[in-house]
Amino acid sequence: MAYVITSSCIKDELCVDVCPTDCIHPKKDEPEFEAATQLYVDPQGCIDCGACVPVCTSDSIKPVEDLTEDQEEFVASNAGFFCK
Repeated sequence: MAYVITSSCIKDELCVDVCPTDCIHPKKDEPEFEAATQLYVDPQGCIDCGACVPVCTSDSIKPVEDLTEDQEEFVASNAGFFCK
């Protein structure tokens, strides 16, 4: 996994629109969207292109290697969303 989305995500889907591999979910048209507190990056689909980072207005998307200690939990929560 190259990037994760953290809890400051505002679910505006700007990152979804630019992702070339469609690895950011849930989208507004998916049943999980309303209940989700944030969007998540699929670790199997992320190709480390970084297209999502500059469009994120809430600065929620971080490279895994740049996470602070208190943000490391988002590696598991992002991956966990896709392991249902």
